[in-house]
Amino acid sequence: MRFDTKIAVIVRTDLADWQKLNVTAFLSSGLAHATDEIVGKPYEDASGNAYLPMFREPVVVYAADAPALTRTHTRILSRGLTAALYTEELFGTDNEDDNRATVRAVEAHELNLVGLAVYGPRNAVDKVTKGLKLHG
Repeated sequence: MRFDTKIAVIVRTDLADWQKLNVTAFLSSGLAHATDEIVGKPYEDASGNAYLPMFREPVVVYAADAPALTRTHTRILSRGLTAALYTEELFGTDNEDDNRATVRAVEAHELNLVGLAVYGPRNAVDKVTKGLKLHG
């Protein structure tokens, strides 16, 4: 099935594997609240056990170096797309309040990005991720 929307996560290539996975998980959790339509219905197995709903569409994960992340961030902002971000400084904080304060203290063009997630119309997301390679 081809969706009219797209979910993309972009992770900086020079991170340790555990950091890449952690950043991807945090960014995805941010997008889960973008709209009511982004998440599907809960799951249930044949034994009647209930499971949480997940995104209703695939998540495309890209790899990027720092300049490509900055370029993608600029494109996201210029198109007004729904996004989540993760900066390198967030690896050194341990709570939500400090996370938000850390991001708020830095101008957009100076953010030390390690990851982005974006959700929106397929064509718009394709434009902001143009030139990026799939992770892996």
